[in-house]
Amino acid sequence: MKIKKAVFPVAGLGTRFLPATKASPKEMLPLVDKPMIQYVVEEAIDAGIEEIIMITGRGKNAIEDHFDISFELEHALKGKNQNKLLEEVREISNLVDFCYIRQKEPLGLGHAILRAKDLIGDEPFAVLLGDDIIYSDVPVIKQLIKIYDKYNTSVIAVEKVDKREISNYGVIEHKKIDDRVYQILDLVEKPPPSEAPSDLAIIGRYILTPQIFSALENTETDKSGEIQLTYGLRHLLERQVIHAYQFEGRRYDAGNKLGFLKATVEFALRRPDLGSEFREYLKSLEL
Repeated sequence: MKIKKAVFPVAGLGTRFLPATKASPKEMLPLVDKPMIQYVVEEAIDAGIEEIIMITGRGKNAIEDHFDISFELEHALKGKNQNKLLEEVREISNLVDFCYIRQKEPLGLGHAILRAKDLIGDEPFAVLLGDDIIYSDVPVIKQLIKIYDKYNTSVIAVEKVDKREISNYGVIEHKKIDDRVYQILDLVEKPPPSEAPSDLAIIGRYILTPQIFSALENTETDKSGEIQLTYGLRHLLERQVIHAYQFEGRRYDAGNKLGFLKATVEFALRRPDLGSEFREYLKSLEL
């Protein structure tokens, strides 16, 4: 079955970027001249996604406004004959069909995905997390769809992570079955380095079968009262095989300040209109 729908959980508070995110969603922070969330939306579209379901929360209206028509702005640009900018602005509102669902309380990634149950129905679907910005020749979610098409199972993106940082991630226990492809034997949420079953960490790209919803509904909350997707996947693993794919591409953890800065610099350096001049500027610094 074709993967047509994608869920974007964007209800987080963005506390690691305060005070910048006090009144503006973290997902709208700009990487060069586009908000972070637009890069991830474009990845989904390039992979053939036809409908995007945003799981939003209080104070996230700017995301919805960004992907909507802005009559006043378009009228002003047209009046000034700024046709190139007008075309870019109109293109944003015509990217794909969007649906928006409120997650009234921050009750975890698993809970956010559950909010999309009625809109997803009995279809397999993609999940993309906005904190992970990935530069790749082939969209990462498209790489996962290819593995889904071959095995007809849920597929999770993974990446090798230094053991000193492994406690920040969900981690898989696995057996390798093909180049970059693993069958998952178990999943552990944020283990201490000494207890991590491998160095393959779960990254924010998933293809999930609809059975994940019943698995999440039977998942107990953790100590903070949240439903963790990792625990829901463990329940799903009792009924179905799940695969992992070590994706090809460069990931930036834009959910923290250093990762965001790295992404900003490297995306700017790749720009034909900025890269050369910006590179010379960086070389000239004497800090």
